[in-house]
Amino acid sequence: MFDKSQLMRGTLEGCILKVITMKPTYGYEIMEKLVCHGFDDVREGTIYPLLVRLEKKKLITSETKPSPLGPSRKYYTITQNGSEMLNSFTAYWDSISKAVKSIMGSEDE
Repeated sequence: MFDKSQLMRGTLEGCILKVITMKPTYGYEIMEKLVCHGFDDVREGTIYPLLVRLEKKKLITSETKPSPLGPSRKYYTITQNGSEMLNSFTAYWDSISKAVKSIMGSEDE
């Protein structure tokens, strides 16, 4: 069996950046958006360490804001460096996904 966690972590970083570009958002909302798009195994314990790492890399920033439903929430916004990283991720993802589809769909060899 292959190591799903390594593949998932790198993929999730790019997807999290994409979700954050849509609007400033908080961790649980990011997780819900990912689950809506098919990342069924994603849990809060996966998302929050990735958000901390993205913030340490200065790809996102955070701001704590009051919540109408309870305690304050940490809202994340993408930085210029984060946008550049997302563009690089998207280009690489397009390239690598085409290559994987080509190999996996290949019946000739």
